Amino acid sequence: MNKIQENRNHAQFDYVFRTVEERGVRLIRLWFTDVLGRHKSVAISPAELETVFEEGLQFDGSAIDGFSRIQESDVLARPDPSTFELLPWVADDEASGTMFCNITNLDGTPFAGDPRQVLRRNIDQARENGYEMFCAPEIEFFYFANQENGLQPIPLDQASYFDLTTMDVASDLRRHTLHMLEALSIPVEYSFHEDSPSQHEIDLQYTDALTMADSVMTLRLAVKKIAIDRGVYATFMPKPLNGVQGSGMHTHLSLFSEEKNVFHDPSGDLSSTGQSFVAGLLHHAREITAVTNQLVNSYKRINEGYEAPRYVSWARNNRSSLVRIPVHKQDKPDSARIEYRAVDPACNPYLAFSVMLAAGLKGIKENYELPPEATTNLYEMSRSEQKELGVASLPANLSEALDEMEESDLVREALGDHIFEWFLRNKRAEWNEYQRQVTPFEIEQYLPNWWS
Repeated sequence: MNKIQENRNHAQFDYVFRTVEERGVRLIRLWFTDVLGRHKSVAISPAELETVFEEGLQFDGSAIDGFSRIQESDVLARPDPSTFELLPWVADDEASGTMFCNITNLDGTPFAGDPRQVLRRNIDQARENGYEMFCAPEIEFFYFANQENGLQPIPLDQASYFDLTTMDVASDLRRHTLHMLEALSIPVEYSFHEDSPSQHEIDLQYTDALTMADSVMTLRLAVKKIAIDRGVYATFMPKPLNGVQGSGMHTHLSLFSEEKNVFHDPSGDLSSTGQSFVAGLLHHAREITAVTNQLVNSYKRINEGYEAPRYVSWARNNRSSLVRIPVHKQDKPDSARIEYRAVDPACNPYLAFSVMLAAGLKGIKENYELPPEATTNLYEMSRSEQKELGVASLPANLSEALDEMEESDLVREALGDHIFEWFLRNKRAEWNEYQRQVTPFEIEQYLPNWWS
């Protein structure tokens, strides 16, 4: 650790201790995620804070999905002081703070089963090559009536894109959510009603990949918290309703080197480095889809079309493509970016950002060539046209995506053997369980018919 980093850490530790004392914080919640991106939390008192900073908090990793095996169970949660925030949803007399944690082995080395450590490792590898990735996701989700009996989703409205009504209950939910995110130091760029009934979107402002992954986790928690407090239910499930658009997490990406956006070209088009990055994403798209779209349900969104990409392609203004390259203003080089449109909001953001970064950097390293731009509406393309143009499809279901992932050296290297193997086992089990289920569609389609 260099002197500058050491001084920065001391300043961050001092800020946490000072804030805890001045604001009368009674609990500090330590946050991390399991491999699937589920939020985990353990609370400590201020009296334990100094010890936990110095030694970490030891816990049984075998109790967390994807973490340790029984014979190697204990790990340490080490809070990152740069992520400290006061929680805005507790009473003043019960002030609480929170920090994200890095999980380490008992000897202090990074724990291979920690998704946050996986992203940190990929970020470090990018920095060794002189790059820093910045992200800005567009996070879509649904609000539904909170039913005591049954799970049938009931939308709160029948509004559409950018609609605003004076009786829009969900607008009030979004407003309170934005206030909460602001209190948690998460800047929001846009917020609005999306295409489908009761569907909404919150777009976060650009920041570095690790901070953004933390922010996505916090946003999902805040959205659900606000909804529950007001008697409704929020979900980031990619496709909860039939016949309407599902929820995506279109993610804008840029690479910076020495504080300059290397995707910028004076012409206003994407630089050659940016083109190689996109080529890497396209080349490895099928391999990384199991990570960016990890649920059985994820493929219901992709297969139905609307604005979800189905084909491995790129374009400037064609929203049916997998990667969109917006034309940026020549006098604003920092705005040069690309948009990866397959990701959905149920992903583990640490792992999704890791594989996207790894794929793009491989394209730069190997100088991949960008294929021709997709200029037609890919949703209306026939299979013969697809074959003629040589455009590959994204995996049609989770099983196919796992097959692609299993053969991928890039994904194995990006995730590490520990998470790579566990993820495959867990998701194979999920697919097999899904295959055994008799669905309402089958009952309605086949049970009343005389021939079945």
